[in-house]
Amino acid sequence: MVRGRTWLIAILLLALVGRLVAAWAVQQKVGDQLCLIAGDAEGYWELARKMTAGQGFSLYDPPRHVHRMPGFTAVLALSMKLFGESPFAARCLLALIGTAACGAVYLLGRRLFDERIALIACGLTAISPVMTGFSVLLLSETLFALTLTLSLWCAANWLPAESREPKAESRYPILWPLLTGISIAIATYVRPSWMLAGPLLAVLVILLKRSRGKACLESAVMLLGLFGAMLPWAWRNHEVSGHWVFTTLWSGPSLYDGLNPDANGDSNMTFFDRDNLMAQMSEWDVDQHYKQAAWQYARQHPGRAVELSLLKLWRYWKPWPSAKEFGGFWRGLLVAAFFVPVCVLAARGGWQARKQPWVCFLTLGPIFYFAAIHAVFVGSLRYRLPAEYPLCVLAAVGVCSLLKNQPAVPQPSGSGPL
Repeated sequence: MVRGRTWLIAILLLALVGRLVAAWAVQQKVGDQLCLIAGDAEGYWELARKMTAGQGFSLYDPPRHVHRMPGFTAVLALSMKLFGESPFAARCLLALIGTAACGAVYLLGRRLFDERIALIACGLTAISPVMTGFSVLLLSETLFALTLTLSLWCAANWLPAESREPKAESRYPILWPLLTGISIAIATYVRPSWMLAGPLLAVLVILLKRSRGKACLESAVMLLGLFGAMLPWAWRNHEVSGHWVFTTLWSGPSLYDGLNPDANGDSNMTFFDRDNLMAQMSEWDVDQHYKQAAWQYARQHPGRAVELSLLKLWRYWKPWPSAKEFGGFWRGLLVAAFFVPVCVLAARGGWQARKQPWVCFLTLGPIFYFAAIHAVFVGSLRYRLPAEYPLCVLAAVGVCSLLKNQPAVPQPSGSGPL
């Protein structure tokens, strides 16, 4: 245990040093700009300014009140409160969050497998060039990776652990389902796309657990935790928009971004400013308008919609970055040199863990979950990145199997969840 703790501290220090160096390098690169790619970072920064000044949570003119989730903005606002409007200070804070995300991978790996798997998985995330670089960009990916992985860890305590520690679990039968729902909500406050993970997990639990009555009760508790934690945000959105919105009113334009006559799989939101619908419609009506227009386009052009889905999936799974700002042969090679082996090792690890569906759901599930979502919206490496964190746990299993040292995959028992 002491040796494992020493290795963990060393790995986390390596992760932190690498991310702090990246924070300095990125700051030198962008200079007065907030990010290499204009757009989201400026919006988050402006929202954080307003939050810090107590000016409300809205952007642009006419104002969009339900444009973003507040989680990442709150972190930037915290940085501004502590260190002023310093992008470099915010990057250093995000470096700490990126290091914490590596620690969350360790927790998940240790819960699903053992100390050895956990340390290898943590080490993979610590040295990942994309995870290191993205950690210090003023974008929500890394905070989302941390909260997403912690929600998976809560689910791991609820589901696979039941067969290993039945007595401990029976003392508080609803604790981990409740914490799972709340942790999914916390991740949803960073990225709205994770909210569907709650209902999906509930369905899987009811279908796969032997005790159907217990499964229904625990799933109901989990969903209660999820929607209860999201209720304050939905209430606030009702106050400013007149509608109960549990995420944002940006899904319509985002959907149209991926399904319109000019779509090519990449994001191009120029249509929003060109149409200028906010000048004559409410934020709710604009969202509904673009949703209807996107689905109408898909119905009228089913062949093109399928073609666009394939393009988006290619952009999502492509081993190297699509954005020209992150392009270049050597950068692409560096990214691919990490991602491709991780995928191969994760496939091998998935085979090793094939008798434990929950292990595969919690490690492989997120990357396919987001692939399905972004086959409809737009595809990019950045949308895949948060799901690579739990994927590294399965890749660590593959590493151990290659070393002829079989991982401690939990085996199902008569009292287990399956």
